[in-house]
Amino acid sequence: MTAPPHSAPDTSLTRPERLDRLPFTRKHGRLLTGSGIGWALDAMDVGLISFVMAALAAQWQLTQTEQSWLGSIGFVGMALGASLGGLLADKVGRRSVFALTLLVYGLATGASALAGGLAVLLILRFVVGLGLGAELPVASTLVSEFAPSKIRGRMVVILEAFWAVGWLLAALTAYYIIPLSDDGWRWAFALGLVPAAYAIVIRRGLPESVRFLESKGRTAEAEQVVRQFEESAGVRPAATATDVSSTATDVSSPATDVQPTVSEESATTAPATGGTAVRAPGLSDLFGPVLRRRTAALWLTWFGVNFAYYGAFIWIPSLLHDGGFTLVKSFQFTLIITLAQLPGYALAAVLIEIWGRRATLATFLAGSAVSAVLFGQAESDTMILVTGCALSMFNLGAWGALYAVTPEVYPTQVRATGAGWAAAFGRIASIVAPLSVPLLYSGGGLALVFAVLGGAFVLAMLAALFLPEMAGEELAD
Repeated sequence: MTAPPHSAPDTSLTRPERLDRLPFTRKHGRLLTGSGIGWALDAMDVGLISFVMAALAAQWQLTQTEQSWLGSIGFVGMALGASLGGLLADKVGRRSVFALTLLVYGLATGASALAGGLAVLLILRFVVGLGLGAELPVASTLVSEFAPSKIRGRMVVILEAFWAVGWLLAALTAYYIIPLSDDGWRWAFALGLVPAAYAIVIRRGLPESVRFLESKGRTAEAEQVVRQFEESAGVRPAATATDVSSTATDVSSPATDVQPTVSEESATTAPATGGTAVRAPGLSDLFGPVLRRRTAALWLTWFGVNFAYYGAFIWIPSLLHDGGFTLVKSFQFTLIITLAQLPGYALAAVLIEIWGRRATLATFLAGSAVSAVLFGQAESDTMILVTGCALSMFNLGAWGALYAVTPEVYPTQVRATGAGWAAAFGRIASIVAPLSVPLLYSGGGLALVFAVLGGAFVLAMLAALFLPEMAGEELAD
């Protein structure tokens, strides 16, 4: 699949175009795996709190309201972290912010093991959320900017599939460690120190985005990274004839209508090594004449998916326990349901390059809506498992497609900012959903809870139909 070892790249191509035409190489594999491990550690942390909630409800005699806040407070931090992380990544780089987020939430999770009461644990979970929220949009942006256009969607879905690995690790930790003693949940949190150590690997082992480096005028570094990927593909390195750092894209331009320069009226800052000055990106750029429709559609999709997913999966272990299952059996059922995430990701990874982003996302969201309603009606153990697995498969396949399309919506100057703010808006839903579940449960049981969650999936599906289709298209610079 690699190019002949003595073929030279076309020097009329820009550096992003040189990257875009390469096959999948070992360098891509290392980038995907390195980012994916960070993603899995993120998922493990988020997943652990759903199991710790069930354990602490008995040990600390928590009310449902207190459990709700324990489940939601991290998402308050995630909303803030996602918005700030995206802005920071567009200013100082994807790799640096990625490493910083791992350090922040890893140390805070480890400290959570020492919490002596609910108040301290809530504060630490908020700090954990800051790191978690910033990591996900930054990591997906980094992978998206290196992935060849023909397989970009597939690579981002595979990145998202590491979420299932992390959630499985959380379920296994909960099943084997938390029930061992009253301090089992502390040992589970202590494992959260792993991301802090992994931050060093990220900082040293992953490349910085070529598109980001060029946007900052750091063309020598960008050239070095491109040559490393070309060498990995067996392509003889060659300098780019046209220095793309001398041009910049107006952040209000659509991904499919890229202009080579920005007007002087909008320029306020310039790259360090010369080139056309570009205005610093900000939230207002996402609501310009061209981007506002896709921003609105993306935000609504993120809101619906977050509300439904976290409303369900943060509470499933506790709801099963309240429904008569033992703590161990509720963890066992959740573990089985979590395993169904893997085929969901695999199917989405295939379909996203065949059907396209929009059709794949909408289809998986429709399947999620139906599965959620059926799960709320399930009475037997068999139906709980069947409908729960269907919900898990469709829901996580939708997550993969959503993360694939999100960075594609925006040009380089605001790509991380746009992804971060979409995630931040979605986190509002992830805050509200866990707080809403006890109220819905007391008003109509599981049937009402999952009917409302199904409605959230329908909202996300309808919004997704208004997103642009970017399958096979080059990312806008």
